[in-house]
Amino acid sequence: MNIQWYPGHMAKTRRMIADTLKICDVVVEIVDARIPISSRNPDINELTSGKPRLVVLNRVDLADPTETKKWSSHFRSQAFGVIETDCKSGRGTDKFALAAKATVKDKLEKYAQKGQNRAVRAMIVGIPNVGKSSLINRLARSKRAKAEDRPGVTRSKQWFYLEGGLELLDTPGILWPKFEDPRTGLMLAFTGAIRDEIIDTETLAAKLLEELSERYFQPVSERLKISEIGRGFEMLEAAGKKRGCMISGGEIDMDRISAIVLDEFRAGKLGHITLETVSMLEEPNDGSI
Repeated sequence: MNIQWYPGHMAKTRRMIADTLKICDVVVEIVDARIPISSRNPDINELTSGKPRLVVLNRVDLADPTETKKWSSHFRSQAFGVIETDCKSGRGTDKFALAAKATVKDKLEKYAQKGQNRAVRAMIVGIPNVGKSSLINRLARSKRAKAEDRPGVTRSKQWFYLEGGLELLDTPGILWPKFEDPRTGLMLAFTGAIRDEIIDTETLAAKLLEELSERYFQPVSERLKISEIGRGFEMLEAAGKKRGCMISGGEIDMDRISAIVLDEFRAGKLGHITLETVSMLEEPNDGSI
């Protein structure tokens, strides 16, 4: 399943990032804690090469806390700053300012020696619908940045000036032109980073259940009342029967149960789930680190 997704504004965003990077001190990369491999655009490493990096593991409220700790350790081993957040509730966002300044500590010390008190300029980057605007709104204590629960909302760069000497540049989310590894596209589709219209929702929900059955079958089976691990469509049908998703003639309303499974996963109702582990970095993946 090769998924292609590259609206024109994403190519424009690449150029904007490259042009604006020279006036920024630190790159803040927001990553979905449930899919820390697939939610990182590999182009970002090339585009922002040489700049200090702060990784924000967002949506930790939905992720497996044990795996989140492992991912934090991994990113720190790459000499990145790391904070764990849930931007919707504000959890962890109070650590942002200190973490951002810590990544450019040497530069700030040099400014201080010269008697300069210069603001830290941070560029916020990440794929669509990963929480960039939500983070900025939390930090700015406003809703000035456009934030919606669908991909591709922010279309142009926006500067935000915060107390304490921080200036944030919000950028549109960018994906890469083509997902050569089908798994990358699926991970992004599972979490809603790309529009559901791109993949048939019934197929997507069935594949999600197959993915979850490997490590999280117990909490998922308890929520959906599935008694046995099977093929994705079989588990989806079983869940449909238990949820009463029926149509005339006694058939299962597959569209309805598919939407329920996807919605409940994305809302965390199926449990605290991380779909990608640090050990997977050894496996070939289009979004590899």
